[in-house]
Amino acid sequence: MEISPLFWVAFNAFVLALLLLDLLVFNRNAHVVRMREALGWSVFWIILSLSFNALVYRWLGKQAAMEFLTGYLIEKSLSVDNLFVFLLIFSYFKVPPQYQHKILFWGIIGALVLRAAFILIGAALLAKFHFLLYFLGAFLVYTGVKMAASAGEPEIDPDSNPVVKFLGRHLPITSRLHEGKFFVRQDGLRYATPLFVVLVMVETTDVVFAADSIPAILAVSRDTFIVYTSNVFALLGLRALYFALEGLMRLFHYLHYGLSLILIFIGGKLLVSEIYHVSMGLSLGIVGLILAGSVGLSLLFPKKPEEETFPRTSRE
Repeated sequence: MEISPLFWVAFNAFVLALLLLDLLVFNRNAHVVRMREALGWSVFWIILSLSFNALVYRWLGKQAAMEFLTGYLIEKSLSVDNLFVFLLIFSYFKVPPQYQHKILFWGIIGALVLRAAFILIGAALLAKFHFLLYFLGAFLVYTGVKMAASAGEPEIDPDSNPVVKFLGRHLPITSRLHEGKFFVRQDGLRYATPLFVVLVMVETTDVVFAADSIPAILAVSRDTFIVYTSNVFALLGLRALYFALEGLMRLFHYLHYGLSLILIFIGGKLLVSEIYHVSMGLSLGIVGLILAGSVGLSLLFPKKPEEETFPRTSRE
């Protein structure tokens, strides 16, 4: 089924309306997002995503619906690592909790635009050059192995971030937060605030993570519509998921290894695609089993207090 341009416009208008409703109505005033509120929004975004998946099943059939659900699960699970890095960034810059929602909101707006560009370029390249599938598969296997070897301890070093360095050289930055504003005017000059630097860090971090998640979803489906919409729905619930899991992310210490296994599985599936076809139903089952297993193991075998370490930063 060919997706009409009108539907693309309607879908993006719907997403924009949801984001504006979130920013201008439900979160108009800066506040600390409590667990109950975060869990409520998380449930809302998950139900909305599954409802859209049901519409995909009705419009495009069972195969497309399974591709959407698999892509959504992969993106959602990979975003947990992303959320952990966001937590480190906020801790590094000492961002007050009431301003974190605003940063994540605008960070996700930027992520939607950047990922849409990545998806369109990636899908076009794969459609024209079939052999790139094998490079994509090898890249995912390499990324999975590298992720497992890192033991879930990403380094956060804003001082080495080239974009942050550029901002420091070419943009005057204040030392105060100025009530959550990104820019302020002082003595007739326009200054950026530390919150803008944090926003840039969040955006550049997401670009790095997109280098893993976008190829993973393109390996599941080369339908631009499926890849784009599954990415969008996973990103829409990212803010709520962050606040819901902020205090629990350290508990799921085996999830990191589960994510690496998923990337290795998806990459291996591509590498053997000409020899053996793995059905989408089996792929979905394996992804779900790995996620459930890694979370279950984390709960059954929690880290001992002396094993818990905080990822390194450049200020240590």
